[in-house]
Amino acid sequence: MAPERDEETMDWLEAELADTLDEDYELEMSEPALSLEIRRIYRQMHPPTIPRPEYFRKLLTLQAELIRLQDWVLHTKAKVVVVFEGRDSAGKGGVIKRITQRLNPRVARVVALPAPSDREKTQWYFQRYVPHLPAGGEIVLFDRSWYNRAGVERVMGFATEDQVEEFFRDVPEFERMLVRSGIILIKYWFSITDEEQQLRFLMRIHDPLKQWKLSPMDLQSRIRWEGYTKAKEEMFARTNITEAPWYIVEGNDKKRARLNCMDHFVDQIPYTDVPQEDVELPDRVFNPAYERKVLPPELYVPQKY
Repeated sequence: MAPERDEETMDWLEAELADTLDEDYELEMSEPALSLEIRRIYRQMHPPTIPRPEYFRKLLTLQAELIRLQDWVLHTKAKVVVVFEGRDSAGKGGVIKRITQRLNPRVARVVALPAPSDREKTQWYFQRYVPHLPAGGEIVLFDRSWYNRAGVERVMGFATEDQVEEFFRDVPEFERMLVRSGIILIKYWFSITDEEQQLRFLMRIHDPLKQWKLSPMDLQSRIRWEGYTKAKEEMFARTNITEAPWYIVEGNDKKRARLNCMDHFVDQIPYTDVPQEDVELPDRVFNPAYERKVLPPELYVPQKY
């Protein structure tokens, strides 16, 4: 990278760091007092994490690299699929949010499918995922994926053992087909301990701003912790293929998990700098005959702040 670009990047990082820290402080101050005791207990049970300024500096550096990666994907028409799986509350959504935060949504998009409809239940199992696969120049991040069948559907009894066995037979070849078609396929499993999940669920229960994250299925996952563990172990044993291996992200420390996953992700793709056109702001065209009309005051949002 040229020295001029290095200097520009550092200036951008410093400016963004200041803005991001302000936003983070605002979010923390807005959290309801009801959850403060849970937060205090949570912090007591965790070792010190990365200091906030250092965390955001590293986060912004990685997000700058993700922009370079995005430019390369767009320029080379590469196709990237990233699968995010793991325990409920393990931090998948937080990482996905940080990855896509500064990317072009026309290039990088998130797929989080709802439960299958009655029609979809009669289709080939992978059929509803196929339309969401990337075209050239796209990155698709699956917030849960076809591995639902090996996890929640199996443990909760939504799929029969025959269906699960058929899935295990099919998924390696399905993923090999994706890779042979030119897709870069990366699979992450977010791992947290039993105690950590319990604490995070308690925080969601006692925080009105986070209760929406806690579904009846999440509560059932606490009851069936051991069932999910056995399902996960068999999933790894039967779907960890050379063409698309699993990568486990240790998620007890949210900040470190985000940075570690993002750093690993950019290392998996052989992106390079691509030609960039210089962007210049054109001069405004002034028309002496144009007269701006005054709009009615009722069209304006009231300025209360």
